[in-house]
Amino acid sequence: MTRDDTLAGVQSRTIETDRLETHLLESADPDADGDPVVFLHGNVSSSRFFEDRLTDLPESHYAIAPDLRGYGDSETKPVDATNGLGDFAGDLEALFDELGLETPVTLVGWSNGGGAAMRYALENPERVSTLVLVNPLSPYGFGGTKDLEGTPCFDDYAGSGGGTGNDEFVAGLTNRDRGEEGEASPRKILRTYYVDPTHEFDEEREESYLTGMLDTATGDENYPGSAAESENWPGVAPGETGVNNAIAPKYCDLSGITDIDPDEKPPVLWIRGDSDQIVSNESLFDLGTLGRMGQLPDWPGEDVFPPQPMVDQTRAVLEEYADAGGEFEEVVFSNVGHTPHLEVPSEFMGELEGVLE
Repeated sequence: MTRDDTLAGVQSRTIETDRLETHLLESADPDADGDPVVFLHGNVSSSRFFEDRLTDLPESHYAIAPDLRGYGDSETKPVDATNGLGDFAGDLEALFDELGLETPVTLVGWSNGGGAAMRYALENPERVSTLVLVNPLSPYGFGGTKDLEGTPCFDDYAGSGGGTGNDEFVAGLTNRDRGEEGEASPRKILRTYYVDPTHEFDEEREESYLTGMLDTATGDENYPGSAAESENWPGVAPGETGVNNAIAPKYCDLSGITDIDPDEKPPVLWIRGDSDQIVSNESLFDLGTLGRMGQLPDWPGEDVFPPQPMVDQTRAVLEEYADAGGEFEEVVFSNVGHTPHLEVPSEFMGELEGVLE
């Protein structure tokens, strides 16, 4: 599978490995002298969200943006949530081997892609030169934890996983709805939550990003995933398949990056927008936040199920990472939401090029 609508200077092709047929976008020469750069997209998105940045990179760096399994134009295969983000990390390792990427890569992971990047670095630290995390998933997953150590609100991790997805939004993805109606339509979510509400997309680029969202495989084995009944609030706990279960704290714990050998710890650049509504200490996609706002009935209260302190959890783990021999830098962009690479591209590229230099 290849795309025929890529931006000038960007190529599209599909690489077959023993794990997955992976579609990717690429720029520059695979034999370029600089470290390769790999961009990993987030949940309900695709390589399209990094296509513009591929055109901005110096030609001295070969760059790729793959579509993860079940997204974009890559093959759809089930996600084994019981292995956390292991399926995605394994797919990346097979892809890099097939591409012959022997030089350590600069790994840029956005949102859930940040979680996949951490998992890959955990297992292959010698193959990562720098880890760039862009509004990343908390090392303790998404939903259902209440403190800096990632303590679950309930023993069965109720309140996280596939059962917490928005049915209207999932239906919009399944039906490839490009309309503007409905509070949970894909286009509405893109305009309202992927970016700071003051940001407006170029019309042509918005259509491409929307396509990237709609190219998400839906169902119990992909997005949002399966669910298990629970006696705890709000009545659902993680199932065993699908991406939202793979990032549930029951299966997703990336805090082990602190244990990477100090000689192999890649430096970490953490970039985030200060008005992110998706990954924040009061995420509007977190049931603890919605319960406190009165949007969900029977919320058990702040002591039992507070909003997950996602940003504070990430900072605590990265501080421990530094204390254990690594290094990290936190860069915060003001009035920027969940996609700094789209909202403030010049500033974002300035930080990335600083890493590459």
